[in-house]
Amino acid sequence: METRPLGSSGIAVHPIGLGAMPMSLQGRPDEAESVQVIWAALDAGMDLIDTADVYCLDERDIGHNERLVGRALRERGGTRDVVVATKGGLERPGGRWVTDGRPEHLQRACEDSLRALGTEAIDLYQLHAPDVDVPFADSVGALARLQEAGKVRHVGLSNVTVSQIEEACRIVDVVSVQNRCNPFFLRAFQDGVLAHCERHDIAFLAYSPVGGGRGHVRTANHPVLVEVGVESGATPYQVALAWLLAKSSAMIPIPGASKVESATSSAAALAVELSKDQMAEIDGAFS
Repeated sequence: METRPLGSSGIAVHPIGLGAMPMSLQGRPDEAESVQVIWAALDAGMDLIDTADVYCLDERDIGHNERLVGRALRERGGTRDVVVATKGGLERPGGRWVTDGRPEHLQRACEDSLRALGTEAIDLYQLHAPDVDVPFADSVGALARLQEAGKVRHVGLSNVTVSQIEEACRIVDVVSVQNRCNPFFLRAFQDGVLAHCERHDIAFLAYSPVGGGRGHVRTANHPVLVEVGVESGATPYQVALAWLLAKSSAMIPIPGASKVESATSSAAALAVELSKDQMAEIDGAFS
């Protein structure tokens, strides 16, 4: 099976990961169904699961998605070959999304994530977002200390700029950057983040790769993605994923799923091969 390196971690993963967030937000499926979704993703070859402590309804529900992922892996018998990536640095008061990059918060959040996942060390711990009220170096330094303490195996960043990546790399070895990226949102191609990741052996985890939230409707109905999908025997979502994979060897899309069919369909996008003409057509449609 084709794999891609998770940056400089020495770990190779399926080129498409599972975004577990939709299984814990409003309108989420019941937990037994969500476990089946995670198992279906694993059966389809996915071996990177992305979660976060704040993938939940509000502050009373913190850790819901992590507990769900931990349960699915335990009930499967514990899958050592699965990389679980989680995040710290946000809070959910009243259901809002609020940054909190204070070192003391990150320390507590990591400890809580360890318990929620049922593990002694987190495979990939990511700073969820920079906090404008906290020096970025202080937040990253907290992650470095968690790694030194053996609570975190590898460190990643999310929602960051090139300058923030450079600053973080002077403090700790950063193996991944997770920013939003899809055909309708190409900032990572334009602001230099993806190119920087390619040059410095950092994996780029593209979240919302098929639109995210209600954005997936645009993907399903976009005439070029539909046309290329018909030509390739693929869905528009699979075309979007295949296009991202072909754009960069550092790219690892992490489409979300709350249904078995969505997880297996995303994994199957790895088999979709786009011609040069199709790539050019998609490039032109979204440039």
